[in-house]
Amino acid sequence: MGFKDFFDNLLNKGRHTKEPVKPSELSSMEAELAEIATKPEQEPQTSGNLPNRGGLARKQMKPSEISSMEAEFAEITAKLEKERQARAGFGRFMKHPFQVLFEKPENILIICIPLGLLFFIGGFIYLVRSSGISVLFNSTSVDDFAVFAVLICVVPLAFLDFKEQWRIKNLENALPNFFRDLAGMNDSGMTLPNAIHHVATADYGTLTPHIHKLDNEMSWGVGFVEALYRFGKGLGTNLSDRSVDLIAKASRAGGDVSEVLRAAAKDTFEVVNLRQERNNQMIIYVIIVLVAFGVFLFVIAILVASFLTTMATAGATATASGARGFGGILDLFLYKRIFAHAAMLQGFFSGLVAGQMGEGRFVGGLKYSAIMLLLAWVTFHFFI
Repeated sequence: MGFKDFFDNLLNKGRHTKEPVKPSELSSMEAELAEIATKPEQEPQTSGNLPNRGGLARKQMKPSEISSMEAEFAEITAKLEKERQARAGFGRFMKHPFQVLFEKPENILIICIPLGLLFFIGGFIYLVRSSGISVLFNSTSVDDFAVFAVLICVVPLAFLDFKEQWRIKNLENALPNFFRDLAGMNDSGMTLPNAIHHVATADYGTLTPHIHKLDNEMSWGVGFVEALYRFGKGLGTNLSDRSVDLIAKASRAGGDVSEVLRAAAKDTFEVVNLRQERNNQMIIYVIIVLVAFGVFLFVIAILVASFLTTMATAGATATASGARGFGGILDLFLYKRIFAHAAMLQGFFSGLVAGQMGEGRFVGGLKYSAIMLLLAWVTFHFFI
């Protein structure tokens, strides 16, 4: 069997159905091929005074054989590269689009940003073709398309981020109890697999399915350290990764696992407590940002309804009667549009500031941004 047939079978290209190549196997195969390609030919070292003890001399390869091997090597390398691209980047997205989109909240922007741009450009072209270029100056329809294009981009990301943070919060709140109960079972004389099996019968909220998976893997013969690393990877939080790494390293070093579990439980409990205290202290600043935006909208509404409307009416009356020095006609539509833009911009960026202050992440403020942007649009579109 030549190199080509061998690697065809490894990549499931042959006639027999085999399991797909794992990323680790793919990397090792690439390394072996590179080593074969760069390894120099070893000529037998013989001397006129020394006999050839092996009795066999290495056969010199013909140029045609070298060319054939180089062609096979190039073909194998191309297949490996194609397989690697299918496992990451755009190739992975084309192969598993929904898995990639919902793997992380920010991945949804792959779809939302093109949809938002398409919505805005399509609306802009429709308005210009139906009403002319003057629609940009005497109508707020373009502003409406821009607002909804931004909401198309922001709302899905804000919703998925809120859902993910809620999941992480519930998982991390249940971790201290899980580690503490596991340490208590281990202290009572149970082995770790038996302790995990017993603890898996309890209810830990969103953490319960992950504990069941950990119990199943250990019952199938997976080692405690390996199963624990898979458990932490399934949770996907920074706090769980740190706790799992601490427990796994202590277990490998041969320490008292019960004490390490208690230390991990104490550490996670303190981190969750500190985070909760920070959120409780910073929530007042988030409320201040939201109230300030509400006050801004209220002041603009009063200003437009009482002052600007009166000034526009008085200016129109004075101009019609021929009076001079009043300042001419006040363009009320222009002022309303300027105030609307100011309110929507302030609402969007104030939401980002609220998220940074309240959660330490500006992405966490996108939900406030979407709410305040929509509130500003509704206020100016229907009430002012």
